[in-house]
Amino acid sequence: MTKRTLILLALLVASIISPLVVVNFTPIDIPRAMRELGRYYVVNTIRDTASPEAVAAVVWDYRGLDTVYETVVLYLAIVGGLAVFRLSKAPSMQVVIGLTVLSRTATKIIILLISSISAAIVLHGHLTPGGGFPGGSALAVTSMLIVPVFSVHSIIERGITSTRLIAIRGLALTALGLVALLPVFRGLELVTNQRFYPARVGFITVSGSISLYNLFEFFAVASGFTAVALYLSIPEEWYKERFSEHGG
Repeated sequence: MTKRTLILLALLVASIISPLVVVNFTPIDIPRAMRELGRYYVVNTIRDTASPEAVAAVVWDYRGLDTVYETVVLYLAIVGGLAVFRLSKAPSMQVVIGLTVLSRTATKIIILLISSISAAIVLHGHLTPGGGFPGGSALAVTSMLIVPVFSVHSIIERGITSTRLIAIRGLALTALGLVALLPVFRGLELVTNQRFYPARVGFITVSGSISLYNLFEFFAVASGFTAVALYLSIPEEWYKERFSEHGG
């Protein structure tokens, strides 16, 4: 047994034993009453934000400015990943490799289900657990299924290129910023919810700005992660050829 295998086994055993030790030998003080801040969120979320989903209200309203900063950090990380694999043009694939007809048919059904679920996650994010980030992440998974089953060329030939995805991501981030900034022009605080945005549109509850945040974050996350997935799907040989052409 190699040294690396022993280290991995030790880490595995430690990861299993550590939670058992903490649970059984560490005294845990279980709170018997809800804290005042938590009680406020539970009691006043619907009144303050028109959203029955307290988590969405906390993330996009009560601590909305903090969430905006976290979103900026996330997308700066995506920008860094895209910069590493930046291409001046889409690569041409001489060989298109895919799996069997059965695999492709099953994948098409799975992609349809994932797309429907991701749409439900984002559109109901202000009513039930979900939101723009998990919805966009779920949709980005479809590209990771398409690449091995149909090949990355099948995505590129339909006009879904990294350049266009990055443009969509930029527009979505701009829209997110405008949603947060527009209330300022009415003398309200940044990331204001219902005092600027309506709680309902007709008979549909939209919970003020929360639905807009979820929608635009959905597009930003899905396009950003899909762009990174496309870059990572390009064969290493193509990068080596490009590097040698530039005198690497």
